[in-house]
Amino acid sequence: MSKVIIGSRGSPLALWQANWVKDLLQEHHSDLAVDIKIIKTSGDKIQDVPLAKIGGKGLFVKEIEEGLLKREVDFAVHSMKDMPIIFPVNLCIACVTKRENPFDALISRNDIKLDDLPKGAKIGTGSLRRMSQLLYYRPDLNLVPLRGNLETRLKKLETEGLDAIILAAAGLIRLGWSDRITEVIPPEILLPAMGQGAVGIETRKNDVDNQILLADMDDEETHYALDAERALVSQLEGGCNVPIGSFATLNGDQITLKGLVASLDGKTIYKKELTDLKTNAVSLGRKMGNELIEMGADRIMQEIKFN
Repeated sequence: MSKVIIGSRGSPLALWQANWVKDLLQEHHSDLAVDIKIIKTSGDKIQDVPLAKIGGKGLFVKEIEEGLLKREVDFAVHSMKDMPIIFPVNLCIACVTKRENPFDALISRNDIKLDDLPKGAKIGTGSLRRMSQLLYYRPDLNLVPLRGNLETRLKKLETEGLDAIILAAAGLIRLGWSDRITEVIPPEILLPAMGQGAVGIETRKNDVDNQILLADMDDEETHYALDAERALVSQLEGGCNVPIGSFATLNGDQITLKGLVASLDGKTIYKKELTDLKTNAVSLGRKMGNELIEMGADRIMQEIKFN
């Protein structure tokens, strides 16, 4: 019997995803033994500072990728919205599983929907993308930074005097907490982050056997969507410190990509929507990035960079 080791963060959601991938692997390969190794990342250790100020998304994957490169683990299971655009030269995403609900969810103290929250309502979120779009939609809201795993954030709704919090719907659904969702916010109000709701499995480029193990678990539709979304963010050279929305859907052979870049205060948003063949997903993302830059997104990015 062959054996592989999955590297994972230790949060409840990360472990749910790692165990889910373990089950998928064993469904497809009944003679495979799968262990899970918990690796604590910098993003887990630093909980009291906004991500944009301490290095962004890469803080949740750096130590796990080091484990892959040192051959301490064979696979790493990631929420794709946490993955930086650039991978270490010897690593790759070999498989993307079928996407869960990709949208953002509002969880409010008294089950009050976004449009019905009182003026000046205090909402917790750790995402600049969510903050800027919410301020564009409702400038009266009082938005406060929120860090921690899902359970911690849900507790803070009760303990920190918040009226509501915004979380990814996918994580709540996966952990069995969909009953906590007051409202799934449509993309016309909150365009999701690239990769939101999708789980990716990272491995070493030269480990052909490991890539073969994952081949039949890859969801083609999700993979095309993520190719377009990540190409857009790459073209914009955007990280955690720039509010960027990037969301693609497929209809037959066609792929439609929606993208936006917003100012931190939510006063300016540049939006775009383009459709092409799904096989042109990457070039579509790059094209949209260039068009958003021509609209003025580069000015927003420069202002954020030098502030």
